[in-house]
Amino acid sequence: MKTEVKALVVGGGAVGTSIAYHLAKAGWSDVMLLERDELTSGSTWHAAGLLPYFNMGYATTHIHDYSIRFYKTLEEETGLNAGFSVVGNLRMARTQERMDEYMLYAATAETIGVPFEWLSPQEIAERYPLVRSDDLKGGILHPTDGYINPADVTMAMAKGARQRGVTIERRWQVDGYAWDGEAWTVSCTKMAEKGGNLVPTDEKVDIRAEHVVTATGNHAQRTARQLGIKMPAIPVEHQYVVTEADPALVEWREAGNPQHPVLRDADAKWYVREERGGWILGPYEKGAPACFEFGVPDTFRADLFPLDLDRIEEEYMEFIHRIPSSETVGLKDDYNGPICYTPDGNPLLGPAPGLRNMWLAEGFSFGITAAGGAGYYLAQRMVEGDAEIDMAVLDPRRFGDWMTTEYAARKNEEAYDHVYVLHHPDEERPAARPLKTAPCYDRMAAQGAQFGCVNGWERPNYFAPQGFDDHAARSFRRGGWWQHARAEAEALRETAGLIDVTPFAKHILSGPGATAFLDWFTSNRLPKVGRINLTYALTEAGTTHSEYTIVRKAENTYYMVSSGAWETYDRDYLKRAIEDTQGRFGPVFLQEVTGQYGVFALAGPRARDILKELIRDPDPETALSNKRFPWLSARDIELKMCPTTAIRVAYTGELGWELHHPMEMQTYLFDRLMEAGASHGMKLVGARAMNWLRQEKSYRAFGAELGRDSTPLEAGLDRFVDLEKEFRGKEPMLATGHRMKCVTVLIDGPQDADPWGREALYLGNEKVGRLTSGGYSVVSGKSIGMGYVRPDLAVPGTRLQLRMFRELWPAEIVEDSPHDPTNARIRVDS
Repeated sequence: MKTEVKALVVGGGAVGTSIAYHLAKAGWSDVMLLERDELTSGSTWHAAGLLPYFNMGYATTHIHDYSIRFYKTLEEETGLNAGFSVVGNLRMARTQERMDEYMLYAATAETIGVPFEWLSPQEIAERYPLVRSDDLKGGILHPTDGYINPADVTMAMAKGARQRGVTIERRWQVDGYAWDGEAWTVSCTKMAEKGGNLVPTDEKVDIRAEHVVTATGNHAQRTARQLGIKMPAIPVEHQYVVTEADPALVEWREAGNPQHPVLRDADAKWYVREERGGWILGPYEKGAPACFEFGVPDTFRADLFPLDLDRIEEEYMEFIHRIPSSETVGLKDDYNGPICYTPDGNPLLGPAPGLRNMWLAEGFSFGITAAGGAGYYLAQRMVEGDAEIDMAVLDPRRFGDWMTTEYAARKNEEAYDHVYVLHHPDEERPAARPLKTAPCYDRMAAQGAQFGCVNGWERPNYFAPQGFDDHAARSFRRGGWWQHARAEAEALRETAGLIDVTPFAKHILSGPGATAFLDWFTSNRLPKVGRINLTYALTEAGTTHSEYTIVRKAENTYYMVSSGAWETYDRDYLKRAIEDTQGRFGPVFLQEVTGQYGVFALAGPRARDILKELIRDPDPETALSNKRFPWLSARDIELKMCPTTAIRVAYTGELGWELHHPMEMQTYLFDRLMEAGASHGMKLVGARAMNWLRQEKSYRAFGAELGRDSTPLEAGLDRFVDLEKEFRGKEPMLATGHRMKCVTVLIDGPQDADPWGREALYLGNEKVGRLTSGGYSVVSGKSIGMGYVRPDLAVPGTRLQLRMFRELWPAEIVEDSPHDPTNARIRVDS
C-alpha cells in the first residue's frame, strides 16, 4: 500500500470514484482512493439511479449535463456497461403555475444547450397511453437522460481510474487528519468483517498526501469532527418501492413499444420509472426525518431502515391516479435508506473552510446525477486552479460556522420536502427561522417587513400591509409583492428610502503590512485616508473572486465591506492570501466585525435633508455638503446620540449614505431616522426594490454578473482596475481578453412578468448571450436586465430578443447606467 501520494480521495461511492478518475485524467499520476468498506456500499448501492437534467442552478445544470454525456462514453473506454437506459425524463404539470416553473427552468437549460421539448396533454396521451393526462396542463421532456445502474457506473469509473493509474484500496478506515504545513498525514486502520460487522484490526498506516478529498457521504459528520470544521451535510431518510409486474405495462412492452421515460408528477411529489415489467415509485413526502445527526453507527453498513408506508400513503394514491393500471399491482420490494442533504439542497464541493489542500465533496442528495460532473469540475479546480464555470453556489464556504447540528438537520429535512415544491425565484423557506436577527427586526416586522434570509440573517425583501401573505404572493410572474416593491423603488427615486443592509460582511484589516498586502490583493488603487473605493480580489486565473468596498480609516487600517451572503467565502480567501504572503509585506491582521455593526442605507433626493435633522456638528447646514463630505468619502459623525461611520455611497444610484453604527444602538438610530424621515416622505425599502434600482445604474452584483467565470474587464469594470500596478491575477486577466461583455438591456416583455436573470438572448436564430439579473425599471416603465453577450454585440442600440415563457421579446442594449448616466443626482450638493 502506498504511503505517499499527490492526492488521496476518501470514499468509494459514485462521487469519490469520479473524482479519482478525473484527477488522473487531468494529469495527476499519483492518486489513491480509500474506501472503509466496499465500493458502492454507502448511499450509492440503494440509489434509484435517476439522471434528471432538471435543475434551476446554472452551475449545477452544467454538472448534470457533463455527467449525462460522460456516462455514455464509459463503456467504450472501460469495456464495462454502466447500465445507462436513455429513456428520457418527462415532468408533468397539473397547473399553469407548474408550467411557468418549467418555462423558467427551460431558460437555464436553453443557455447551456440542454435538449428538451414541450408536450401537450394530448401528446402525452398519444405517446404514453398508460399515463392519465386529462387533468394535466402539459409537460417538459428531456429525451437524452434517463436512469443508470449506480453500482455499474461506479465500477466503470473505478476501472477507468485504475486504467489511468489510480490505486484503490478497500477496507481502510480514516481515523484522523493532520496538516504539517506542506501535506496531510492521514491515519488509517485496516478493517475486517466479523459477524456481519466491520471491525478495526491492528494493522495501521499513515499516508502522506499533498491534497485530500473527502467524499464520505453519510459519514460527513464524522469527517467534520476529524477536520475540526462545521459541515451541514446530514442524511435524510428516502424511501421508494418496487411493484410486481403490471400486466398493462408488460403488454405495452411486448407489443414492441419503448420504455416509458422516467415520469415525474411534481404536483404529486413523486418519480416513477419502469423496473422489469413493474414500476419503481419514489416519493418526496413531508415528514421524512433526518438521521445520523452525530454520525453513522459502526454497525450500519449497506443497511436500510424499516419502511413507513403510512408516511407515503398520499403519494402512493397519487401514483395510482396517474397510472391507473398500477392499482391492482402488489409490492415486490422496498428501500428506505439515508441520503445526505444540505440546507439548500446543493452539494458541498470545493475547499474546506480554513484548511489547506483539503477538498470537500459532501452532501450529494442527487449523487449519481452529479457524480461525473462533480469529479470533472473539482479536478479542474484542484489541477488548474479554478473551473471553467463559477462554482461558488456549491462552495462549502457558502455556509458559516454559526450553523449547528439542529439547524442543519431541520433545514435538510426541509430541503428534502422541497424537492417537488414550486421553486419560485422569490422563494423563502421557513424552517429554522428566524435565527439571526438585527435589533430592529421587531420594529421592521411591525412596519410590515416580509423577510428573506441571507447567511442566516433576516433581511426585509419588501414591506406590505399587516396580514399580507408572503407565501401566497410568490409567483413566476409578477407576484403579489411586486406592487409593493415598485412603490418602494418609486419612493426612493422621488423622495427617500431606508434600507436595512446589516447582513453586509465586515472586516477590519490592519497592521504594518496591511497597505502593501491590500494593494497586491485587490485590483483597484487604494483610497486615501477618509476615502473609499470599490475593488475586486481576483483568482489566480484572473477572474473575479470577491468584491469589496474599502474604507481607509488610517494609514494602515482598512474597513472592508462585502456581500453578506458570502461572508465566510470572502474571509477565508483573505486569510489564505495573508498566510500565503506572510513575511512578504509585513504583519497583517484580520478581524471579523460583522456582528458588531449594523448598517442602514439612506438614499434619495431628500436623504441629506433627513440627516441634517439628526447630525450633531458645529455647522449642520454644511456638514453634509460636497465640500465637507464629498461623494466616495467616509466620516465618523454623530447622529443624535449614535456614533456612526457614514459612507457617502448608494447602491441605488441616488444621493445617499451607508450608516454603519454600533449594533447595540440600532433601535435607537432606527427610531430617530423614522422620525426625521416622516416629514420628507421617506419609505422603508426592501432588497427586491434595491435590486431593481441597482440595475437601473448597471451596478454589477456578486453572484450574478460577478463571479469566477468572468474577469472584471469582461464585466465592464475597467475603471476599478488599475493596470499601472501589479496585483494578484493581473496577467491571467489580461491574457483572457474579452470572451464576452456585460451589458444592460431594456425589454419590451409580457405585461405580467419580468425576467429573473436566467434567460437566453438571441440575435435572429442565434443564441448570443444570457441574462444574469432581471427585474423592473420604474424609470423606464419596462423590464430590465443585465447579462453577457458576444463582445461585438455589446454596443448601445443593438437589438436582440429575450426568451420568456416560450416566446421571444424585443430587448435593446442600452448605455450603462440608463438612469442618471452622469451621476448628477449622486453628486448633487446641498
